[in-house]
Amino acid sequence: MERNTRQRQAIAEAIVTAGRPLLPQEILERARAAVPSLSLATVYRNLKQLVEDGELRSVALPGDVARYEPAGSAHHHHFQCRQCERVYDVPGCPDHLGAMVPRGFTVEDHEITLYGRCADCQRLARHARRGSRA
Repeated sequence: MERNTRQRQAIAEAIVTAGRPLLPQEILERARAAVPSLSLATVYRNLKQLVEDGELRSVALPGDVARYEPAGSAHHHHFQCRQCERVYDVPGCPDHLGAMVPRGFTVEDHEITLYGRCADCQRLARHARRGSRA
């Protein structure tokens, strides 16, 4: 039982310290620093349990594998880099969503995802452009 607790703790810690929603494969890579024998099947099993226990929440982006982030954070949205495909938290929420809803409709929930290029990918692109001019 201690092994499972150690695995679960490594998985949860990988997600919390990342500061952004992670794919199961990213979780595996980070958690293996603490538990080298960790498998992807064990990651999925523990993710399911951590979500059921309310410790994590799943972030589902259209056409993509679910990512995971700590539960209990304030309402927020996400930004996905089109180059590296990493996902980042976007704090807050626009106040004017009610004005976008057709007359007679009621919003019960929403999710906004912004797409573009993250700071790291922009920096790499600038560096590559400078290198190609030399």
